[in-house]
Amino acid sequence: MDIAFIIEKLILISAILGISLVIAMYTTLAERKFAGFFQDRVGPNRAGPWGLLQPLADGVKLFTKEEIIPTHASTFLFVLGPSLSMFTACITTAVIPWGQDLFLFGRQVSLQVADINVGVLYVFGVVSLGVYGVMIGGWASNNKFSLLAAVRSASQNISYEIAMGLSIIALLMMTGTLSLREISEQQAGMNWNVFYQPLGFLIFMICSFAETNRTPFDLPECETELVGGHHTEYSSMKLGFYLFAEYINMFVSSAIMASLYFGGYNYPFMHLISNPNLAALIGVAAFFTKILLFIFFFIWVRWTVPRFRYDQLMKLGWKVLIPLAIVNIALTGVGILIFWK
Repeated sequence: MDIAFIIEKLILISAILGISLVIAMYTTLAERKFAGFFQDRVGPNRAGPWGLLQPLADGVKLFTKEEIIPTHASTFLFVLGPSLSMFTACITTAVIPWGQDLFLFGRQVSLQVADINVGVLYVFGVVSLGVYGVMIGGWASNNKFSLLAAVRSASQNISYEIAMGLSIIALLMMTGTLSLREISEQQAGMNWNVFYQPLGFLIFMICSFAETNRTPFDLPECETELVGGHHTEYSSMKLGFYLFAEYINMFVSSAIMASLYFGGYNYPFMHLISNPNLAALIGVAAFFTKILLFIFFFIWVRWTVPRFRYDQLMKLGWKVLIPLAIVNIALTGVGILIFWK
């Protein structure tokens, strides 16, 4: 391992982290703007032209607010909760292939931090750890509403991770690999997995809403019942970490869905471009376009669909999505036997 390789990876990690934070910041503005449009009103428009500096103003506000730790809270765990949520949200991006390799200064530069052969398993492992940030924060706050939110979050994540995992099994039966890079490469030429796994994609997308605690699955922070949910007692940048983690998770979920089902960085007529660097850069642009379309869909659903009751949430997860995912596995197996042999 040479020093150039280490520098290359450090630059890539810094770039991905910076892009994730910027997209998370401006997704908050986009959400408020779209909410204004859907509700026939004007969104934020005071900070900078057309309100473009509003995310920066919100960031400064969170950094400069008074730091409050409740008297009877468990101090270490109270700080650990939002830190863990933010950390797990950021490290998920390590296995996502953002584009084809570039050729710079005689070197082949990969646009993926780590191309591991169990990339999908890594993503599921990190996503499973993310719920601990909510659980620890809710429990450490010593607040009954926060504790109830933590319990809700744990049961919700357990329920929907099962259906999400089962939906992925059907996809893995077709691709034969756990590497996100290989799955993306197999979808070249509009050979997208969504055409072969429409039911699996639908289940995965619904579970993504539940895993990111987005409406209509935002029961852990249900304001009408739980004041503010798991972050009721939080202020300053610890609250900011929870809010940022949600938007980064939304960005990462969009990237995962684009990679698994919508070709990742592949786009139509990609093979006609002879310059590999130009093809790679267009691929990065195509990938981020798909991600932004998914983010828009997340926002659209939030301001269109009402929140589930908790019994409806559990019923959908256990009685609808899990049986559908099992049926999808069976149908995929039959399809492989009949058409792929």
